[in-house]
Amino acid sequence: MATLPTQPLILAFEEARRVVQQHALQIDPGASEPINLLKASERVLAETITADRDIPPFPRSTRDGYAVRSGDVAKLPAKLKIIGEIKAGPEDRPRSINLGETYSIMTGAPVPSGADAVVMVEHTSQQRDFVEINRGVTRGENIVPQGAEAKRGTFLLDRGAKLNEAAIAVAASVGKSKVEVFVRPRIAILSTGDEIVPVEQAPGPSQIRNSNSYSLAVQIQRAGAEPVILPIAPDEPECLHRLIEQGLQSDLLIMTGGVSMGRYDFVEQVLSELAAEFFFTGAKIQPGRPVVFGRVGHAKAATESSPSSRYFFGLPGNPISTMVTFELFARPMVEALAGIKPHPLQFLHAKAKADIEVKPGLTRFLPAVLTGEYECAEVELVPWHGSGDIAAKSRANCYAVIPPTSERISAGGWVSILPHW
Repeated sequence: MATLPTQPLILAFEEARRVVQQHALQIDPGASEPINLLKASERVLAETITADRDIPPFPRSTRDGYAVRSGDVAKLPAKLKIIGEIKAGPEDRPRSINLGETYSIMTGAPVPSGADAVVMVEHTSQQRDFVEINRGVTRGENIVPQGAEAKRGTFLLDRGAKLNEAAIAVAASVGKSKVEVFVRPRIAILSTGDEIVPVEQAPGPSQIRNSNSYSLAVQIQRAGAEPVILPIAPDEPECLHRLIEQGLQSDLLIMTGGVSMGRYDFVEQVLSELAAEFFFTGAKIQPGRPVVFGRVGHAKAATESSPSSRYFFGLPGNPISTMVTFELFARPMVEALAGIKPHPLQFLHAKAKADIEVKPGLTRFLPAVLTGEYECAEVELVPWHGSGDIAAKSRANCYAVIPPTSERISAGGWVSILPHW
């Protein structure tokens, strides 16, 4: 039996986002695979990585200079005997220094026992086998103690971490030439409507090319998954049913166009036949109000060929609406399927370069340009002609986020910013 709402279930933005995150928390990312570390960039870690030894494995100098006993340089100037040089990477640890002795030492080199500080070379002058110290140091100055960054066995990277350059460096530092990562989930993309034609086809007077499938494919890849672009679904029940079922074989189905409930009977009819459960059928945002989130087969499979449970999104067909609603709602589910733990949506802030006026009532995500640098960042709306204006979106580098209670933000006022991923 279908669970379609008798009335549209339109939620405030924060509530709709919270519903998605609650479901994302229940996602099991599934299988994993080993991968060469050099190919693991942006993949999601499926294991924990621990320190295989203390980091650093020895007291490490952070400066070029002289390893000293701080007590020897309490009275200045101090003259110490140079008994050797320590560079980074020696096979043997240098011998301990005694009263009145010092080693010349390089950045990254192990500090000899007996020394408890390093004097920067800028504060010294060498005279044959002796060095004159002209500035005192405190105990521990310019030294990173052994194990200060991590003790052996300490957790360095947790399961679910996305492997950026820093995480890759951490894995390399503990000898992980291969890492276990989650298999990328497959996300089906289904554009619907007789007005949509393939990119390579010349559109008729009232048709448009299928740009949404391509923008979604990029967003899906950035979120850590593999896009599966399905054929365009015409406004015909039997073909639409077949393509939706095909899409539900993937880990998540994202449909664009034709999903405003009560307006396009064929989509509603097919979802009814598949016993769709709807969590919301709209969000109080602009652009992107007619966004749909639901699940098929929660209690039992609707057909033998359908998976037992699959989530789906119905995104609006206008290109900017599609991009916005993916980032706000579909991305958390894609990331959860990829193994990334759900996280709060975070905004930046900048000052409005010009007055911003809107009608209250909706949370607005408007294409904008963030300029300036340091503490002088400013944001300005991009002139646009509605949510179908792809060219305007391509000129933007962020969204200006206007709360539903605001009618006007004066120039110089603070504006919340959602950066592009």
